[in-house]
Amino acid sequence: MLARPGTPTGKWRLVGYDTFEGGRDAYYPIEGEYDSEEQAKRAAREQLEHLEKTQPSKSSGGQSGVQDQVFIERPDGSGYRFLQ
Repeated sequence: MLARPGTPTGKWRLVGYDTFEGGRDAYYPIEGEYDSEEQAKRAAREQLEHLEKTQPSKSSGGQSGVQDQVFIERPDGSGYRFLQ
């Protein structure tokens, strides 16, 4: 579940979480809005691939370390962490 519920928009969105910073202020919007969960999942996979290039697991510890996390936000503002 997303720790910082968003504002309902009728669209699926992605939200990043800066694990190095931590806390409620560490959430940030990721550009894009999607009509379906499947489209949001594809975009989330691409975001994780981008994070692997910019925050490599070798130095960040990957998704269990300090690499940023990606959440999928549902149209109702609730969400969940995406783990490929």
